[in-house]
Amino acid sequence: MLASIPLPARSLGLAGLIPFWACALGLALFPGAGAAPETLLRAQVAYGAVILTFLGGVHWGVALRQAGAPSWLRLAWGVTPSMIAWCALLLPPRNGLGLLAFGLAIAFGVDLRTLGEGIAPDWYPRLRRILTTGALAALFLSILVA
Repeated sequence: MLASIPLPARSLGLAGLIPFWACALGLALFPGAGAAPETLLRAQVAYGAVILTFLGGVHWGVALRQAGAPSWLRLAWGVTPSMIAWCALLLPPRNGLGLLAFGLAIAFGVDLRTLGEGIAPDWYPRLRRILTTGALAALFLSILVA
């Protein structure tokens, strides 16, 4: 499954899980370490917001490469993850993590539905499944131990 994903996308994608898991494991292993849990929670929310925004940007990139006028629906979806991410940053960290988990799950569903139309390479949904599962697991661990 992983071997069929091009090495640059696979390597950089998996490396993108490191901050998710570093924060989650830090929270799980050092729950009462002074200000560290609050800092880790804020870092987790901030990183999740950045990643969610990136996923929306993929749709802008797709829209700009298509012939003719860009699709309102694709462009509107492209900014929706940023709005979800911004709201997550405004919430208390634990609630923000929940909203980010929701946003990542919805973004994955939208990507499977819309990018599976021959727009993205055939390996992209497999990579997204792995990365979304890894990110959601880290977010849920953080929520549980926070």
